[in-house]
Amino acid sequence: MATKTDPVKLTKALIRCPSVTPVEGGALVLLEGLLAAAGFECTRVDRGGVSNLFARWGHRGANKSFGFNGHTDVVPVGDAAAWSVDPFGAVEKDGFIWGRGATDMKSGVAAFAAAAIDFVQETPPDGAVILTITGDEEGDALDGTTALLDWMSANNESMSCCLVGEPTSPNVMGEMMKIGRRGSMTAWFNVKGEQGHSAYPHRANNPLPAMARLMDRLASHELDAGTEHFDASTLAVLTIDTGNPATNVIPAACTGAVNIRFNDAHSGAGLTRWLEGEVTKITEEFGVEVDLKIKISGESFITPPGELSTLIGKAVEAETGRKPELSTTGGTSDARFVKEHCPVVEFGLVGKTMHQVDERVETAQIGQLKAIYTRILQDYFG
Repeated sequence: MATKTDPVKLTKALIRCPSVTPVEGGALVLLEGLLAAAGFECTRVDRGGVSNLFARWGHRGANKSFGFNGHTDVVPVGDAAAWSVDPFGAVEKDGFIWGRGATDMKSGVAAFAAAAIDFVQETPPDGAVILTITGDEEGDALDGTTALLDWMSANNESMSCCLVGEPTSPNVMGEMMKIGRRGSMTAWFNVKGEQGHSAYPHRANNPLPAMARLMDRLASHELDAGTEHFDASTLAVLTIDTGNPATNVIPAACTGAVNIRFNDAHSGAGLTRWLEGEVTKITEEFGVEVDLKIKISGESFITPPGELSTLIGKAVEAETGRKPELSTTGGTSDARFVKEHCPVVEFGLVGKTMHQVDERVETAQIGQLKAIYTRILQDYFG
């Protein structure tokens, strides 16, 4: 019998790769070597200065293919002096492995890579196992998973379904999986009035009251009351800035920004039209000019409860004793891109310390996650 692939050892090796987005840092090189040695056909799909890896075991165009998706890039360490350990030292102590990316998500990548390697060597399936691993999830995400999916489409590669290995459990291993995500969009406003002396406000056109009224209307508006699988959509005011240090000057302009996290009752286009309508009201009411800029980071989506969520839920319950909640909470992930290709669900470790100083992962949970992913593959290919 072949030697088992140790996901803990692999996690440590990946943490030691300083892959702060979008730097590859040796992480994908390491994974490519391991996967190729296990019989995976590996292709680097680099684009726009970003490194990505596609790996397939089995034949292209197989009738049945199971995919994993994840990332090896990490956020910056911040103040290195605030860490109690070397952020890239992969120190193991107190039952945890410490380091940047330990939770988000080098342990998840190590777990599904180890599960896939051992599975195809021990019980070669009738089908394909595909791994898509990006170095651009924590960055702009323009040339990461999207580049991999574009390359797959151009080369007749496909996944029947996909599991994204992001951390999904808030507190306890196995308590939650993600079957969808809210959409996210940010809007920036530049309100232009007319500068003047604060003692003679009638000779100026102050942009601040217009901005205050606009932000109040946006923040006070109830977008919805929630839908079947989603909580209510939210709008958060991020900033209002004038850069005006003077007490006797009415400024000429004011900027502000909001972020909207929206459910499947909305689309980015629909919310854009609403924002444009509110801007028009303000310009007419206050006689100001408003420049509006919008960035839609991702649309909301849902993979309806069914075969894929049941498959994953049963494996999680078998290994942890917990039936995971089907959730759509949290921020965005690369599942927002994968959903255009195939059904996608997210399941991974507890995410308490991701992006924090002294990020760490419970060592025992890495092996448990590999066991869950292995069971998923066994059950999927039957």
